[in-house]
Amino acid sequence: MKNWILTRNIFIVLIYRILLVLFLFSLCRVGFYLFNIKMFPGITPGEFISIMKGGLLFDISATVYINMLFILFEILPFDFRYNNTYDKILKYLFFVTNGLAFALNCADFVYYRFVFKRATADVFKTFENESHLGKMFFKYLIDYWYFLLFFIFICFLMVYLYNKVRIKKPEPSNKIIYYIVNVLFIPLVIALVIGGARGGYKHSTRPITISNAARYVKSPRDVAIVLNTPFSIFRTSSMKPLVKYNFYDKAKLDKIFNPHYIPSLNKPFVKDNVLIIILESFGREYIGSLSSNLEGGTYKGYTPFVDSLINQSLTFEVSLSNGKKSIDAMPSILASLPSLETPYIISHYANNQVNGLASLLKRKGYYTAFFHGAPNGSMGFDSFARMTGFDDYFGLDQYPDKNDFDGMWGVWDEPFFKFFAKELNGFQQPFLASIFSVSSHHPFEVPEKYKGKFKKGPAPIIEVVGYTDYALEEFFNEIASEPWFKNTLFVITADHTNESIHKEFQNNFGSYCIPVVFYKPGSDLKGVKNKIAQQIDIMPTILSYLNYDEEYIAFGNNLLDDSYESFAYNTNGSTYHLYMKDHILEMIDNKPVGLYNYKTDKFLETNVMESEPELTRQMEEKLKAVIQSYNSRLIDNDLVVRKQQ
Repeated sequence: MKNWILTRNIFIVLIYRILLVLFLFSLCRVGFYLFNIKMFPGITPGEFISIMKGGLLFDISATVYINMLFILFEILPFDFRYNNTYDKILKYLFFVTNGLAFALNCADFVYYRFVFKRATADVFKTFENESHLGKMFFKYLIDYWYFLLFFIFICFLMVYLYNKVRIKKPEPSNKIIYYIVNVLFIPLVIALVIGGARGGYKHSTRPITISNAARYVKSPRDVAIVLNTPFSIFRTSSMKPLVKYNFYDKAKLDKIFNPHYIPSLNKPFVKDNVLIIILESFGREYIGSLSSNLEGGTYKGYTPFVDSLINQSLTFEVSLSNGKKSIDAMPSILASLPSLETPYIISHYANNQVNGLASLLKRKGYYTAFFHGAPNGSMGFDSFARMTGFDDYFGLDQYPDKNDFDGMWGVWDEPFFKFFAKELNGFQQPFLASIFSVSSHHPFEVPEKYKGKFKKGPAPIIEVVGYTDYALEEFFNEIASEPWFKNTLFVITADHTNESIHKEFQNNFGSYCIPVVFYKPGSDLKGVKNKIAQQIDIMPTILSYLNYDEEYIAFGNNLLDDSYESFAYNTNGSTYHLYMKDHILEMIDNKPVGLYNYKTDKFLETNVMESEPELTRQMEEKLKAVIQSYNSRLIDNDLVVRKQQ
């Protein structure tokens, strides 16, 4: 090939070839958008530039994964790298691996139109049993020939531009220095590869996943443009895809469990503000008023302010989390979407369309904002907030005084709650706002000025629980006199539990017990209801309280409705739990393995499955209906009410 650009520096050539892949991924992004432009109306030039810039992060990660072997063989510090045969082998390795990646990326131009999201690893399962796959493939190529032409164009550019730069064997004057420099470059390249694959180096940020794409779009609908298909497949390849079960026909399934809410229209919608407070690691066990039966009835707990608030609020005899991690909690609380087996945020289905509380209330004119004092990007919360419809996100980047950063997780709770209060006072009503606290994290420290102020206990977290309780009290003191306070429904809950102090909480019941508290100043939301509450119940309960009059999907229950048997469910690995009728059913591989009465058997030591066959059958039926509905709706991207429903 004529007009070669020759260089003796193999690292410059490697950088060029990586940049070439990134350039082609960006072209694919433009192509994906243009081929599907009718599905993404209203994107402004400024928004598209943001999408292109954000997409680079996912392209870098995919490029690193695709070219891992190529990069390794290029940086080996030996002269055989300049051998013509070796060079040809690497060239065809580059063409084949990247060609396959671009084929998947371009195929998604069309596949997206049917599933409304980028393809994930489970796409291969979808077609594995098709007997006419070859015939379907060629029909696909004929019907969508324009995507094939675009793919050929991408491959042509890849080959042409790859061959424009060639490496020439260097002739170092000092071979010892030459080899030392080449060896020293290896850990540098490895560090760059690791950072590129995980999307950065911040300790507080998980490796990027498909849900992080929402950070770069205005509408959750547009996340598919930010992503590329190889990245989506890589990020979900090690995760267990859901199985589409058919335990019951549709009529029976809907009778047992149906997450499609169709509200009655007999009451006017109430435009009260909604404020949801999610407390990090705040187990129900730490709250004296919710655990007064402990220690022979003498237990006081460590949260005097929360106790005082609960006396004026509605709580529940049993209240449970739907997961064990912070990333489980946000979808559960703010979108009534549990994480069964795999956290939703990092699952195959994280770029599904969802109807979060924010997006539903925005239809009624609400301004919506989410607050989390950690560095922006932590846990992917900012992305999920955008995905579920929040207008604004306030994290460490938006906090004015970085001196209040605790050095590990985020801004100390007390100053961040004060910042929250100040921002709330400027919000247009009605508003939905949520805050996720950070201080009650390991290493469980309080600010220096509060050392010795709060009670310590048998677990390190206890002192920090007291500090966060104090921060919450200061927050309520700040807002109690504001004009919007009386028109606000407050919800106080936790993401998950932490270290248990009492044996009663060291099992598959107690280790999920968290507070679920509804407080409305001057209302009749008071007392302890004889119900089982869970995080996913919060969204439908709020919507019921406001008399929300539109249809939506929610996997939780309306806690204000007394016409049904309350229940809750969650998973621990592949073990499913259903809580109902004072019992907990454990199920593995869709088979009941244990039934325990958590009310009379505080330590869950006696399996009563054989002596309670009818109850076991009822609970098994309920849990299987939940699993069937959940799996089917996630697999089919059926989490919003569409017109045909």
